[in-house]
Amino acid sequence: EVELVESGGGSVQSGGSMTLSCSASGFTFGTSDIGWFRQTPGKAREGVAVRYDSATRYADFVDGRFVASRDGSLNKLYLEMNDLKPEDTAMYYCASGYWGGSYLAPGSYHYWGQGTRVTVSS
Repeated sequence: EVELVESGGGSVQSGGSMTLSCSASGFTFGTSDIGWFRQTPGKAREGVAVRYDSATRYADFVDGRFVASRDGSLNKLYLEMNDLKPEDTAMYYCASGYWGGSYLAPGSYHYWGQGTRVTVSS
């Protein structure tokens, strides 16, 4: 059974940093496409960063502020977020089970974690 568990969310002031973690189990982590998505109330879920093959794809709004990395020995995916802005406030989700389509499209993934909340105050 695939399981994704996010952690590391919380509150931070604008300009601050935060690192999210996603612990994965139930699939071959090292060869799987896996990524971060986020959602705010009233808005559609959107892709943030996805690791696929040996590459990473970022959403345009990341603009060099975030870094997604993975540790295959720990089956973990990370999202280091720097220079956070109030508009980054959202629930952040980890997703896996890519089946096709755009890597940053939420509909391209089968499996989801429960999310971790990030709040950035101005």
